[in-house]
Amino acid sequence: MENLNSQKEGLLSSYRLLDLSNERGFYCGKILGDFGADVIKIEPPGGDPARNIGPFYKDITHPEKSLYWFALNTSKRGITLNIETAEGRELFKRLVETADIVIESFDPGYMDSLGLGYPALEEINPGIIMTSVTPFGLTGPYADYKASDIVTWAMAGFMSTCGEQSEPPYRVSIPQSYLQGSLHAAMGSMIALYHREVTGEGQHVDTSIQEANFFFTEEAMPVWDLWKYNWQRDGPGASLPRPNIGPLWMRLLWPCKDGYVNIFLVGGAQKGLVNSSTALVKMANKEGMAENLRGYNWATHDASQISQEERSQIEEAVIAFLRTKTKQELYEAALEEEIVLAPLNTVKEIVESPQLEAREYFVEVQHPELGDTITYPGAPVKLSEVPWRINRRAPLIGEHNEGIYEKELGLTKEDLSRLKVAKAI
Repeated sequence: MENLNSQKEGLLSSYRLLDLSNERGFYCGKILGDFGADVIKIEPPGGDPARNIGPFYKDITHPEKSLYWFALNTSKRGITLNIETAEGRELFKRLVETADIVIESFDPGYMDSLGLGYPALEEINPGIIMTSVTPFGLTGPYADYKASDIVTWAMAGFMSTCGEQSEPPYRVSIPQSYLQGSLHAAMGSMIALYHREVTGEGQHVDTSIQEANFFFTEEAMPVWDLWKYNWQRDGPGASLPRPNIGPLWMRLLWPCKDGYVNIFLVGGAQKGLVNSSTALVKMANKEGMAENLRGYNWATHDASQISQEERSQIEEAVIAFLRTKTKQELYEAALEEEIVLAPLNTVKEIVESPQLEAREYFVEVQHPELGDTITYPGAPVKLSEVPWRINRRAPLIGEHNEGIYEKELGLTKEDLSRLKVAKAI
């Protein structure tokens, strides 16, 4: 496990972010915070509603024990502030004066209705970057539509490709859409920050979660553009569009003794895959299996012309062999024989991965209020000079009110008491 205390200052340590986001944008602030930015998470008095999202630490349902909150709000300081009050808005404007980026994920028009939209913030701080994360962007006929994570997955087109051929589309089992929107919001924020460094100009970053998720459709969009063919739901495989004779379904995920492996069983002009497929069949032949494929010439395997019946016969023979082997046995054989194969890891196997252990991927984060240390996923990239790090666990409700309001803005304890009574903080 990596020692967080041994790390250097972060890449973004000279920048400050004000994070007004909800679940749509939490991850954006976390990414930039883990790279060193001073992220101030602004919650309404009493705490963000997302604190009530489980699972919870040791199954104790409590707003200060949400593992969901912990995971997506690391490296942030936290204050409470009600921007719907006049005094709350004035405090927010004071914070904007020294901020570099404001992240918000309210419905389009909400910040403008409070007098806190980008034009107003730009007057306070001409270099400010405002990053908005919304389901469909700030403009267009869908801009005011409500949407959850699963809705934006569906509207992005990705969900139509998930599931079995003969069944309705399946949802992706783990919510991902908001994370992708936040990831693109973070990239957009960094690009805008670089632009400001060059020109001195701030700008408004308009992030559509739907558009961010278009990237998951990968080949589906060019296939439609070229052949006007909608990519089909293919379960554990993929269909090869063949406009003249119809699509060919080819298996990619193969069952084995204790799970599944990913194999590209093809040939033709791809010499490496010809060698891989040949080696896999030879391995089966050594154990008296897949005899109908003995001597099969993968160099002449033409997926653009082969019949579905012939392809299915090939796959059935290989499946019979794979079911006699475990994922680990197949993985070790693949390394030795240069077969293009990868095991489908479970979360348990990822946590126990010797590769991730060698790279010190998982990190331990102290939670003094719990009297415990929790293991977190670590750096998505490693920078040699300005490393990524989780520099603090997610904030408690209003944990840094005193440090920011008193020490930075110069408010007194009497001011804070009055603002609390007025429900401004």
